Amino acid sequence: MSQPRRRWFISVVLVLAIIAFVGFSMIPLISTAFRASQPVSETSVTNQGQKQLEEAARGYEVVLQREPENQTALRGLVEARIQLLDLKGTVDPLEKLVALNPAETQYGLLLAEVKQRLGDREGEAAAYRSILNANPGNLPALEGLANVQLREQRPMEAVALLQNTLSNAPEANQNQPGSVDINGVRLLLAQVYATQQNYNEAIAIYDELISNNKQDFRPVLAKAMALQQQGKNEEAKPLFDNAAGLAPAQYKERINQLATPSPSLSPSPLAPSPSN
Repeated sequence: MSQPRRRWFISVVLVLAIIAFVGFSMIPLISTAFRASQPVSETSVTNQGQKQLEEAARGYEVVLQREPENQTALRGLVEARIQLLDLKGTVDPLEKLVALNPAETQYGLLLAEVKQRLGDREGEAAAYRSILNANPGNLPALEGLANVQLREQRPMEAVALLQNTLSNAPEANQNQPGSVDINGVRLLLAQVYATQQNYNEAIAIYDELISNNKQDFRPVLAKAMALQQQGKNEEAKPLFDNAAGLAPAQYKERINQLATPSPSLSPSPLAPSPSN
């Protein structure tokens, strides 16, 4: 993906995340915890700003009447409608972007996110499955589909999804090296176990991941959070300290915040882990 498109995608996702800030995800894996630490900017649009956005949206619509596949106009329309809180109005241009860019999964992921915010779980799951049909190892799509299954109280399907991905990973990586991040999928599987309070299974995976890659902060942090959720704060503290020491600078502050137990702490669900 080109840099301008990447910047557009990040900008749109941040706006969407802010709009949905009070939303609930069944899988705060590790990255959900980090997203929660990002500063939330003011999302209300002034009357003048709203008028400008509406005019911009109409302008993109005019362009698309002449050129239905103009991707600059499609992206602009998506961004304008999201800022206008018209999530339903983003579905059609996003679906067109997905169809025009089958190799760029960011559009499919954004479509799934919009579907989630609209309460369309079937559409959300379909968007994730479409990505996984082409790229079975796509971690955000695996996490997203597992999220749907957990929200629908179908944890065994989430476990099966990830276990099947792991079973098929050797062949997939032989055909396309690096297409499935086995450690990343195993981390997701452990997080699913943790959401079901199956801490023994989860911690066994964390321990193996820690042993295999002593420089990866993610399983260290995940294990610390699992211990904390069980009220084992003394055992969790050195792991939080270790995770903070291993993590990139942008994550250290949030890890230190997570290390402080909350009185209302409950077992947290799953989300894709931030990349190192």
